[in-house]
Amino acid sequence: MRPGTQGSRGGAGSRAAGEERALTSVAAGDRFEGEEPVDTPRLWHVTLSVSGEEAPLPEVRRALEQLAHDHPFFLTSRYAVDHAEIRYWEEARDLHDAAAVALRLWGEHRQTAGLPPWEIVGLEVIDRATYHQRIAEGYGPPPASPVGVHPF
Repeated sequence: MRPGTQGSRGGAGSRAAGEERALTSVAAGDRFEGEEPVDTPRLWHVTLSVSGEEAPLPEVRRALEQLAHDHPFFLTSRYAVDHAEIRYWEEARDLHDAAAVALRLWGEHRQTAGLPPWEIVGLEVIDRATYHQRIAEGYGPPPASPVGVHPF
């Protein structure tokens, strides 16, 4: 928590029980005084979950293998007849850019890779430090090993 912000642990800055807290918004790319510039691209770990009508397993596998070939930074994917999870690294200026690319990934590669007409049902985008912190603390996704396309 930054100095001067209200916390929830009591003290002079506490809210009374039931009192609403005003929410503030920060535009994408806005920085506070003294923070690093946002022009430098960073690595973001993306987990994209998709699902839909059943499709033949060999076709799903072939399509995900083609996606892996087409998309740099591809890490791993797991699949079944009606859902898949894709994990990869994306280089982007900020989380908003990484999430926007991730949300377009399935649709933009659907025709060229022959992906099933599934919809995106989940998205997680975390920075590299958070990914490694989760791994170190033992509660993050296990490192993708072996890299590639695998059934669930």
